[in-house]
Amino acid sequence: MYRVSREFDFCYGHRLIGYNGKCARLHGHNGSVLVVLEVDTLDDIGMAVDFAEVKRVVNGWINENIDHRMILYRDDPIVEVLKKSGDEPYVLDRNPTAENIARLIFDSVLELGLPVVEVRFLETPACSATYRPD
Repeated sequence: MYRVSREFDFCYGHRLIGYNGKCARLHGHNGSVLVVLEVDTLDDIGMAVDFAEVKRVVNGWINENIDHRMILYRDDPIVEVLKKSGDEPYVLDRNPTAENIARLIFDSVLELGLPVVEVRFLETPACSATYRPD
């Protein structure tokens, strides 16, 4: 088994609905995500996955969908306000916690065809959440 990983940085904002604390307010982060890929065999030149391809696919998705955007729960009343103002928040079916953002990125990378086995999302340098299916 071969594992490779690539890290990506992006900026985003969010808030948590139903949370009793600072994160209930709109705020932003400089987040980082580590995408871990796994394959059984190497290709003809000895690569598990080409890092350039991983960058193109994953960074492309991040830039298109969540970089410099508000990531919000669909029931958050600010969603409609932002849309009416011309903004385009990324809307989730659940609160945009670090855990749920890790799962969002995992599912999106898998859907894009990469052999992802784990995503570690760092909301801050000291706080992270990891998603991997069992």
